[in-house]
Amino acid sequence: MTYAREVPADPGSPDRPRVPAPPEPATSTVFSLDDQLLGGTRAFTMRQVAADLAVDLDLVRRYWQTLGLPRADADDHVLTADDAAALGHVLELVRDHGLEMSTVITLTRALGHTADRLALWEVEALVEDMASRYALDDVSARLLVLDRLSELAPVLEAQLVYSWRRHLAAVAGRFAAEFAEVRAPQTADRHALPLPRAVGFADMVSFTRVSAGLDYTELSAFVQRFETAARDVVSAAGGRVVKTIGDAVLFVADDVATGADVALGLARAIGSEGITPPVRVSMVWGRVLSRFGDVFGPPVNLAARLADEARPSTVLVDETTADHLAGDPRYVLVRQQPREVHGLGEIAPVLLRWSGDPDASSGQSTNGARS
Repeated sequence: MTYAREVPADPGSPDRPRVPAPPEPATSTVFSLDDQLLGGTRAFTMRQVAADLAVDLDLVRRYWQTLGLPRADADDHVLTADDAAALGHVLELVRDHGLEMSTVITLTRALGHTADRLALWEVEALVEDMASRYALDDVSARLLVLDRLSELAPVLEAQLVYSWRRHLAAVAGRFAAEFAEVRAPQTADRHALPLPRAVGFADMVSFTRVSAGLDYTELSAFVQRFETAARDVVSAAGGRVVKTIGDAVLFVADDVATGADVALGLARAIGSEGITPPVRVSMVWGRVLSRFGDVFGPPVNLAARLADEARPSTVLVDETTADHLAGDPRYVLVRQQPREVHGLGEIAPVLLRWSGDPDASSGQSTNGARS
């Protein structure tokens, strides 16, 4: 694509690179990129693909919609040869591997949801980079990203496959370690949630007030600093981030001590640099259900409530979790006064500290009660 004009460098930054700005409209770039990413032109209709694969048209529609792609008429030319091949591979999961169609739909929905978020995340990161590096306004930065995607997409695709393989191997490794000695079926509680996990939240203090005065670039940088710092702490301590929810992070760990280290690490690190506010942190040990890239169960609900009750830069756990940590000399547990929590009734939080903290041996609770 040939550019028609140049955007001058920022006069306050003489060393800033000069970058050509794309003309408007950028339709030719979109069509060229479309062919590259989709492996060819949109030459087929859903009706044609259904006939070629000898499947019902509704199945093609359902696959398309489950991926989260825009609704299309059965006779619109929206599909490429690669689209037809992808659906064919999905059908192999049923025909050759015996998977239920409902399972295949779940897998497809997971891919669509993840890919949608990932693509948007990557593009927004590139827009922010172009805007900062070349002193462009938002529209110009987006047009420049559109023009550069053809050369960046292969690298992003390779990194996606690499990252997916590493994470799949990590999941398999955790399964192998956790279930190396499978319990006899008669000793298992069929009604219990399947996975023992440490679950916790880190909730940023005063996020609404702090973020209210930020413009979109400042807010983006602020949220990115928080999420990056939180993910770094969680990963370094051996836990995993389940999701971020704006001003909060939900994490899990495979054992209670690792969960404690993650929680205490977050309470100590986030906010200490003065760039972001501190966090209120919780951690609960219990059994959960893992589905759709998320975790569910009573421990998750309890952890959310405990985070609300914690003071800034402190960690609260429940009594059961405290009992699991009680014999570990690395931690100090300070019992708190019981309190009523909406939806859960009366709970008795326990303040968790590292034994090396200066005030860890004081035995003083956050509300004045002795341990």
